Amino acid sequence: MFRNIALIAASALTLGSGVALAEGTGGHIEDVAFAHEGPFGKFDQFQLQRGLQVYTEVCAACHGLKYVPLRTLSDEGGPGLPEDQVRAYAKQFTVTDKETGEDREAIPADNFPANTNAGAPDLSLMAKARAGFHGPYGTGGNQFFRGMGGPEYIHAILTGYTGEEKDEFGSTFYENHAFATGWLRMPPPLSDDQVTYADGTKATVDQMSMDVASFLMWAAEPKLMDRKNAGFVSVIFLLVLSTLLYLTNKRIWAGIKGKKTA
Repeated sequence: MFRNIALIAASALTLGSGVALAEGTGGHIEDVAFAHEGPFGKFDQFQLQRGLQVYTEVCAACHGLKYVPLRTLSDEGGPGLPEDQVRAYAKQFTVTDKETGEDREAIPADNFPANTNAGAPDLSLMAKARAGFHGPYGTGGNQFFRGMGGPEYIHAILTGYTGEEKDEFGSTFYENHAFATGWLRMPPPLSDDQVTYADGTKATVDQMSMDVASFLMWAAEPKLMDRKNAGFVSVIFLLVLSTLLYLTNKRIWAGIKGKKTA
């Protein structure tokens, strides 16, 4: 990393407190079994709530979710927070009123605030922007069974630190086997027992990484379950329609195809 000045042209956005540079090679991404994956998978409401807690207490210090409306935290299929809790949660954020230009407490109708502290990227679409597995522009079979790989990428980055670090060009870089170049500028953001889960789940680095990765997948694709349901209904409809058309075709042409020509 930073072996020569030409790498500046290959800079790539990643999870971190700043922009790290990448050479385009891929890091090591392990497949993880998330509840929402597969044709019949769905988001785990309690996992989304834990992921929201990790984002709020750890990630929000540097990363925003500017495309995610706060009101969706109460949507079915999401974290499912009661509306009064969403209102209370929104009050911790300060937003600028579009009409008056003055700062005020956020309300559920607002989006999560934008936050790019020290150049850190917004996480609204990170789980879709980072495809850990083959696709989405290649064959889709791998993604059908394993998912896009965005949550796996986030999980791998958060758990991929080796503990090694180095100083280059006045910046400290941390070794991470999941990142493309093996080094990135974001220090390890998670440590065991960094948060206290209300449901008693043990807050290991792996558990917190799984939870926040799932939450960020929901943030990027809140209607994922609706799309799956629509796709399933469409497939059933096409199968029934194909069967009816086949039987109709046989009935129409039965009298003709059964005749022998002289």
